[in-house]
Formats: sequence, structure tokens, C-alpha cells
Amino acid sequence: MNPQLKKYYLFLGASLVFSIGLQVILGYLGVPWFVSIGIVMALFILLPMIMRKRYMNKMGGGYGGNSGTGGGGFFGMGSQGDSVKIKYVCLVCNNKHNGGTCPRCGSKMQRADF
Repeated sequence: MNPQLKKYYLFLGASLVFSIGLQVILGYLGVPWFVSIGIVMALFILLPMIMRKRYMNKMGGGYGGNSGTGGGGFFGMGSQGDSVKIKYVCLVCNNKHNGGTCPRCGSKMQRADF
């Protein structure tokens, strides 16, 4: 089994146990059930988001929080030092160009050519 998948399942089980334990403790303290469920749901949603953001920042991609370090964008594409340019091919006249309308025939029908 994939080690990252094992870590994810371990985190999922630990967060479930933590959520149930927190709900029991809040119930003993006299907190209404709808407030404790709201707190548990907020933690259950926020903790994976925080872990994902930390992981993405460590890997060099992510949510734009690491400006200037490169590797941002969709799967690390689109960084400032990226030399790969997307060319487009017109579907009408098969002309390669940079984007927008075709300079040869004026058509907007195009496909990306990587």
C-alpha cells in the first residue's frame, strides 16, 4: 500500500477518534449538542485543509503563498522561470500561433499544442 495513503488513513482515523472524544468531553461540560457538532465539523474540515496547504508549500506548489519561489500554479506549471510556451493550432487552416484569433484566417477555433 502507498505510504501516503497509509498516512492519510491514519490521519482520518485519528481525526475521527479525536472528533468523537471532543464531542464526549464537550457533552460532559454541558455544551449543547448542536454547538459541539459545529465545532467538530469545523475541525474536521479545517485540519485537512491546513495539512494540504503545508504539504503543498513543502512540495513547492500550491495556493500562491510562496511567491517568488517558483513551482506555483497547477501541478507546478506556470512558474516564472518556466520556458515551456503553449502554442495553438488553428483548426481551420492548421496554422501554429500564440493564441487568440488565427493571424492567417481569423478563426477562433483552435487547439492547444504542447
